[in-house]
Amino acid sequence: MAAVLQAKKTALITGAASGIGFAVAKLCRSRGMHLALLDIDAANLPKAKEVLASTDSSLKTEAYTIDVGDKAQWANVAAQVQSTFETLDLVLLNAARGTKPRESDAWVGNEEYWRQLFDTNVFGPVNGISALLPLLKKEQSTKAIVITGSKQGITNPPGGRNPAYNSTKGAIKILTEHLAHDLRSETSTAHISAHLLVPGWTWTGLMGNVGPTDEKDVKKMKGSWAPSQVAEELERGLQKGSFYIICPDDDVDVALDQARMQWACEDILEDRPALSRWEEGWKGKAEQAIREDAERRRK
Repeated sequence: MAAVLQAKKTALITGAASGIGFAVAKLCRSRGMHLALLDIDAANLPKAKEVLASTDSSLKTEAYTIDVGDKAQWANVAAQVQSTFETLDLVLLNAARGTKPRESDAWVGNEEYWRQLFDTNVFGPVNGISALLPLLKKEQSTKAIVITGSKQGITNPPGGRNPAYNSTKGAIKILTEHLAHDLRSETSTAHISAHLLVPGWTWTGLMGNVGPTDEKDVKKMKGSWAPSQVAEELERGLQKGSFYIICPDDDVDVALDQARMQWACEDILEDRPALSRWEEGWKGKAEQAIREDAERRRK
């Protein structure tokens, strides 16, 4: 899959005006790729385009303001991309909402909030796949679709009044798994791979790092990763052909991630209470078991 990160190929990236999207765009440009930058942020998207275009005037850099939850806008962008770029090779569906609900009870009075999160975080990728898959199918060279998930869609931590966000990212995990299976199962799409990018704690626009900033000018919180580190992990994952590209951070290493995921999966197998890791009667057992499992994995 590293074949998609090559000179003169084209990357289309949503959420490209800041954070991980902008960092991946910078990485793709450093590999000599043309860029189609998509974002709802009409103020910062032109700035991102200006920064990236200035690095190599021989490469195309186009920006499209879009609400990814709007299917009609996707159709318009896809038509423009098709007429502007010779090929489409890498698609990163990365745009997401992560705000908290206004009401204190996530289950009462927040229906519109749930709808908004699903429109962006789930239907955004669904709309993107529907609009762009025909372009990816046109040419039989290596292509890749990457969708940004979250560890919250795997380990599903409660609290923060935000089950809606966890639910959208759980849906993204399942959606991307099915997409990968379906693509490789059909001859007409076997040249297109799908990958789930799962960042760790990353200092992105959802955390306040808004706009196409130079990372050396951003003071991120201790323990978090910079977006460029996630972009580098994405490249390593594509080079390995990994489907699950799960990123550590400076607080949580790979072994601890794996131990937490193991415990979450075993809630089903062991018939434990849902989310037992945070259940009062199970919390101590979970912490000890996860710690011991992580230590074994590090050896």
